[in-house]
Amino acid sequence: MTAVDLSAAADLPAPPAPLHGALPLTGWGLLRAQGDDARSFLHGQLTQDIVGLPPGQARLAGYCSAKGRLLASFVVWAEAAPGALMLACSADLLPATLKRLSMFVLRARCKLGDASAELPLTGLAGDAAGAAGVDGIVPWGVGAACGGTLIRLPDAAGVPRALLVGGTPPAGEALAPQAWAWLEVAAGVPRIVAATAEQFVPQMVNLELVGGVNFQKGCYPGQEVVARSQYRGSLKRRMLLASAPTPLQPGQEVYAADDAQQPAGMVVNAAATADGGAIALIELKLAARGQALAAGAAGGPAMRLLPLPYELPEPA
Repeated sequence: MTAVDLSAAADLPAPPAPLHGALPLTGWGLLRAQGDDARSFLHGQLTQDIVGLPPGQARLAGYCSAKGRLLASFVVWAEAAPGALMLACSADLLPATLKRLSMFVLRARCKLGDASAELPLTGLAGDAAGAAGVDGIVPWGVGAACGGTLIRLPDAAGVPRALLVGGTPPAGEALAPQAWAWLEVAAGVPRIVAATAEQFVPQMVNLELVGGVNFQKGCYPGQEVVARSQYRGSLKRRMLLASAPTPLQPGQEVYAADDAQQPAGMVVNAAATADGGAIALIELKLAARGQALAAGAAGGPAMRLLPLPYELPEPA
């Protein structure tokens, strides 16, 4: 049995279901890029260093518009087949993302396709992740397990998590979808969905803090905007962790007490809690951190900020 330290969850509202088991991730999709130019093509499109992606390691990456706004976010790793790269993203963004990336392939020797049906994704948490062998894999490490590919995700509230690509999950209890969503939020790693596409520059959702942006690589769409936000001290918004007494949804607006006329932020990802409320990752004006916050509208359900599992840099 995998040891789980739930002390990290002491400040979080209780999850709606046990945090262990396996769950088919129907809300995720999988792209495959293969060919001699697959790495160089994706390197020129994403916020991450794909050319230098080593075997046995996964990385976060963002796909931005020319204005530097995130169209999608990915977990990227190299498949066993030479030259093939896999990109896991939100299923509701996969068709549009595949179509847009395909427009820019041009003469590059890179073939893009939807591999979701061929290689289903399964989320593993707690004992199920331990049974699959995550104890021998570092966070964002990639290994072979259960007849498929196992990617260890960062722990959430002391609970080990993994992404199983293909293969058969370990026998045991099923993981509730609400429990997996709770863990995703508690980990503090954003996942862009259809409701939030083109809303955020990567730093607004802390993507560079969780390893999703490489500032030493070459150009990609929106790179100038992302770099300017990083180096000119122009970043005035960040992603924070919060709770609310009612359910929340990605894309829902957040209001601060000092301005009832316009939103101060937006819900990035959200999950239910045991008491019928929610925890959420919210993008917020830094100036609003000390104010009373409300979900959906000024005077809506009150929101309470919670500690993230990592430190935020102080604004310049």
